[in-house]
Amino acid sequence: MNDSVNDRLGRTLVAHKLNLLLLAAPASWILRETHPDSPWIFITAAVSLVPLAGMIGLATEQLAHRAGPALGGLLNATFGNAAEFIIAVVALRQHHIELVKASITGSIIGNLLLVLGLSFFAGGLGRRSQKFNRTGATNATALLFLAVVALVMPAVFDLSVYGSLAARPRAIDHLSFSSALIMIVAYVGSLIYAFTARRDLFRSTRPDTGDEDDGELALSTSAAIVLLGIGTVLTTIQAELLVGALQPALGRFGFTELFVGVIVIAIIGNAAEHWSAVAAARRDQMTLAVEISIGSSAQIALFVAPLIVLYSFAIGHPMSLLFNPFEIVAIALSVLATFMVVIDGESNWVEGLQLVAVYLILAIAFYLVPAGG
Repeated sequence: MNDSVNDRLGRTLVAHKLNLLLLAAPASWILRETHPDSPWIFITAAVSLVPLAGMIGLATEQLAHRAGPALGGLLNATFGNAAEFIIAVVALRQHHIELVKASITGSIIGNLLLVLGLSFFAGGLGRRSQKFNRTGATNATALLFLAVVALVMPAVFDLSVYGSLAARPRAIDHLSFSSALIMIVAYVGSLIYAFTARRDLFRSTRPDTGDEDDGELALSTSAAIVLLGIGTVLTTIQAELLVGALQPALGRFGFTELFVGVIVIAIIGNAAEHWSAVAAARRDQMTLAVEISIGSSAQIALFVAPLIVLYSFAIGHPMSLLFNPFEIVAIALSVLATFMVVIDGESNWVEGLQLVAVYLILAIAFYLVPAGG
């Protein structure tokens, strides 16, 4: 049985070309031992996290497929963004709170603008338009409005009561903790609805990228569990290296924590999922592409972010939901732009180009924000 598990794992890892990037992991270990202050530790660790996030996602979806609609939806909801959660937990333990907030912001706007935009663009090339499930898309986008409210209220409270976003009263921590609980309850309620309606509101099965035969390389339950365990352990190790090498990288490449969190970490944590959405759109499976992009954003906003807030209180380093005004505006604009393009249930390459353009404008702005700004 062990030989069968090893064989399936080996074939699966070899079949995915993206897994060649796993070679960056031992490179980061060698650099850590030989050049502990090298900024390239950050780069190699970041590159290795791309296939590791894909491994966790693949294992989760294989387990979810075998578990059935209800339990499968719960597994996707719990482990769907495990890589981002692990990176955030490691950064939080090392007191990089602003980096964690920035990565949450980046995951939300990246999925809504970059992933959805590239999906619309790639899928629309050569086609006049594409159709997708309008109801599911608008429902998920409406849920994201709750996240916008939860992020805006602490800032509004701080400005209204104390006149400055620099104030850090205990009331903000209480508001953030309560908001996190409410968001998780709302998320669980959405899952219950999804289970009773026999549909996964937030995540869909990973589409075939054409690199392998799904039936031939489908993982057994044992192989999927082993892959999930390996992916989780390696992701934790690489996340530690990534965060530990942050300061040398910031100095060498001229980045800020805000830019690294919003753009770099958000992209590497979602790269495999990004490819899945674009590949689905190219095959004219736009409902699947939209569910992957918007569903992942909803999961980050309504489950991962509140869970990180609760974890921060548990370890004695409270992280509030008081984001800086630039992050709040970026998230709000992303949700608004997404709602505007999905409300009609149709897409084309021009809409995709517009969403990507908005993302690039925000990315440049985040890059230009000075440290401490």
